[in-house]
Amino acid sequence: MANSVVPRPFLKWAGGKTQLLDDLTAYLPRYFLTYHEPFVGGGALFFYLYRERKIRRAFIADLNAELIDTYIAIRDYVEDVIELLSEYSYDEKFYYNLRAQDPWKMPLPARAARMIYLNKTGYNGLYRVNKQGKFNVPFGRHKSPQYCDVENLRAVSVALQDVEIACASFETVLEHVKPGDLVYFDPPYAPMSSTANFTAYHADGFAEDDQIKLRDVCLELTRLGVNVMLSNSDVELIQALYDTDSCFNINRVHASRAINSNAKKRGKLTELIITNYPAEKIAQPRLLEAQVQFTTQSSQDRKAR
Repeated sequence: MANSVVPRPFLKWAGGKTQLLDDLTAYLPRYFLTYHEPFVGGGALFFYLYRERKIRRAFIADLNAELIDTYIAIRDYVEDVIELLSEYSYDEKFYYNLRAQDPWKMPLPARAARMIYLNKTGYNGLYRVNKQGKFNVPFGRHKSPQYCDVENLRAVSVALQDVEIACASFETVLEHVKPGDLVYFDPPYAPMSSTANFTAYHADGFAEDDQIKLRDVCLELTRLGVNVMLSNSDVELIQALYDTDSCFNINRVHASRAINSNAKKRGKLTELIITNYPAEKIAQPRLLEAQVQFTTQSSQDRKAR
């Protein structure tokens, strides 16, 4: 790697997979070609695979346009983003003034800096918008928020060089995959109970019908010879969706959920890791020690398109 600092997620994201990495890596296939992550969020698994030199090519995407623009800005204009963040102060008045600004009237680096700052200094690291699509998380009380982590931002920029980044819905992954690729899906989780509110998922464009559509995409990827790994909540809906076809393996793991408005609901819960490849194709931990060179399509080729 060109940078001695190993990259790690630069945003705190609801449902982030840093705490689940040991379980996820235990279920990775032994070998894969291009890595795809259609719900990239904080990118914990992507950055892990990059650190371990397990990625040859990568394609990451998400429907959250602000999130994707932030990834693109870090990839292409990291020094501009760092310069802006270095000028920001951890102050409640500054926070609300910045929050009130329209990100879509800002240059790309400024939009990314705003996103990172609000994420790191807002309440509980939440990303939430109102019905008008405006970010409305209140100011957080942090001892020393690290919103300008220069070394990590530069390391992230190195990791993202030549990576394809797109604002796109998950089903568009079908347009890019080839046999032997790996797709990791980390969708908005299904509600934990029948009394939970599905509206939050539906407002973000991910209702129960989308969970069904996602399962159907997984079936199509299986037909195409693509490796699939998916994480979701351990609930009847998800169990039923993936227990109907013999190609899926359902595994239960324990995971910590740090972001919840109710502190009593934080802590260890069971979640599902679902794969479409047999156990004999799963990488053993010792195999992950075998490093491969990170090689992707060149940035010149990407810009030429």
